[in-house]
Amino acid sequence: MSSPLASPASRRGFLLVVLAALCWGTAGFSGRIVAERTGLRPLDIAWHRMAIGAAALLVGYLVTRRRRRDLVRTPLTRGIVVRLLLIGAGLGAYQLAYFAAVAKVGVSISTLIALGLAPLLIAVGATVLGHGRPDRATVVALVVALVGLVLLVGVSAGADTGTSVLLGALLAVGSALGYAMVTLAGVGVPAGVPVALAGFAGGALLLTPVALVVGLHVTTEPVSLALLIYLGVVPSAVAYGLFFTGLQTVPGAVASIVTLLEPLTGTALATAFLGERLEVAALAGGLLVLAAVAGLYVRRLRESASVARTAAWTAPLDPSDSPDAASRADA
Repeated sequence: MSSPLASPASRRGFLLVVLAALCWGTAGFSGRIVAERTGLRPLDIAWHRMAIGAAALLVGYLVTRRRRRDLVRTPLTRGIVVRLLLIGAGLGAYQLAYFAAVAKVGVSISTLIALGLAPLLIAVGATVLGHGRPDRATVVALVVALVGLVLLVGVSAGADTGTSVLLGALLAVGSALGYAMVTLAGVGVPAGVPVALAGFAGGALLLTPVALVVGLHVTTEPVSLALLIYLGVVPSAVAYGLFFTGLQTVPGAVASIVTLLEPLTGTALATAFLGERLEVAALAGGLLVLAAVAGLYVRRLRESASVARTAAWTAPLDPSDSPDAASRADA
């Protein structure tokens, strides 16, 4: 069986998913600062992120529209429309549950639980949907990464008890379900479809009635407003654009493991700037997550090199290079 990252396009997609995960890692940190400075609720922050992200993606789509005129337009079939609706619903639910979890248990634990469970949910979902079972390298990387996340979560949450932590953990699980839906629905969508734009626009539309009923709060505080714009542009519009582009060539199970870089980044930022300290065992867990992602990528590169060498050795010779051709030419 050939490697899922054997082609140059797949390796490029892998790196795009890595960049997306690193951008995502700053989202919880940014949202937490906004909440502390303004008192905005999780629903307010989630709505701002979705709405600003949709606006930024729309601007980008309109700016690059002329460049895409030469591309073959992809017809919106019923299957694609259903996928886009699922992505929008998953994004809206994922953002709302995530920021609610952050408000309850902090950035580190929320991000680690949400993104730690996601690879398992995506692997199970892909198998149920008939996308095939993950190969051995992916399973090993998943197990190593989850062990690292167990260390991170266990040590970070060891001193916390009570219903607040339980509720925060359940909200993080709900966030993981939303993220898994987004990833599974986004795999295989044709390149000509603006998946990120459709997803963020759909998510914003779904959250808007809820926000209006509950009462939407906004802010004019300069630092918080700048952070909300950053939240909507970088870890949202840019990151999801990179992510969905990467999913065109990277299997969902592999992408879900790579995105474990997000909780690692979020935990590092929370530790450095928000006072959420990690013990030595938790640090070891973070290193295991890094090792899982790096090991998976190195293995894919080696498999790609092996496939290339095999192809070179088994490729048919050019008739002009054969000894018989040379002797005929001399004659």
